[in-house]
Amino acid sequence: MAGLCAASRARELGVTPTVLEKGDRPGGSMLLSSGVVWRYRSLEEFRRECPNGDPRLQQAIVERLDDALDWLEALGAPLVSAETENPRTVGRRFDPRGLTDALLRAAGDVQTGRALGSDPRPGPEEPLVLATGGFPVRLARERRLAIRSNAWSEGDGLDFGLASGAATTAGMDEFYGRAMPAPPAKWGEDEFVDHAQLYGQLARVFDEDGNELAVDPNDWSENGLVQEIARRGGRAWYLINPDDLGRETPYGTVAEVIERAGLAGAAVEDRDEGALAVHVAAAVTHTIGGLTIDERARVLEPNGKPIEGLYAAGVDAGGWSTGGYASGLAAALVFGLAAAETIAS
Repeated sequence: MAGLCAASRARELGVTPTVLEKGDRPGGSMLLSSGVVWRYRSLEEFRRECPNGDPRLQQAIVERLDDALDWLEALGAPLVSAETENPRTVGRRFDPRGLTDALLRAAGDVQTGRALGSDPRPGPEEPLVLATGGFPVRLARERRLAIRSNAWSEGDGLDFGLASGAATTAGMDEFYGRAMPAPPAKWGEDEFVDHAQLYGQLARVFDEDGNELAVDPNDWSENGLVQEIARRGGRAWYLINPDDLGRETPYGTVAEVIERAGLAGAAVEDRDEGALAVHVAAAVTHTIGGLTIDERARVLEPNGKPIEGLYAAGVDAGGWSTGGYASGLAAALVFGLAAAETIAS
């Protein structure tokens, strides 16, 4: 999303971008998402939820996102809902396919199958925006976790930035992810959203050795729980009381989500007193750490100096949600626009 936003805004401002896409289609992981672009209601809430993040970047998201969402609608991105249905957040839900198509129309030609190499060299005459989707595939492979992103975000932008002298943020081992049916062999991109087992707050959770995990009642997104499962080998069991099977999740009732898990090959076992045990896997959606940027999306050296001509947006940049969870699509939108506007100015 970040690259398409940057290219679309650049064209509006009279800059003609060249857009290179490593994958075989544009849209990256945005196309696989629920399409909700959101922020916390205030900087104070953002800081509370993501205490180790950069407050400058967090403030930029809070202050700029609403106008950026208006910009998306003006491009023709089809709105599904003007609300997030989460009292902690404000934002809008777009149709992911329609959102991708609207950005493609505005961005112009996208060259697919073009991995980022050592060229082009960034500079004042040839600025470069890194928007390769972070390194979720690499992180998942190294930690033997399931993957819940596009298949090609290996860290090309991160590697390019490091080779150019960039600093990285805290949280390089952190990720946003979901508990998905285990084993992951029978679900793929089409199931990334509605197969998420998002009812850990209602469950007792046990690792593969039978040790119970503490479930933080304040972990509303359950991202903290997923990262704890990852630290314990990547698999766990959710034990759910029969009285909670009718409770609602974002993707249907608990019973409906568990049924999908079973159809996708997850082990679902009957336990005492009608309880169900569901085998889940921690799956990586996007990384949280990344290249250090400023509010204008300029990539920074360890001394804080901007690297001339080099920008990063989306989850190639880190620092905005460290220590918690925030919308990757919001960061992609806000800093994609910021990169284009900085270059044009």
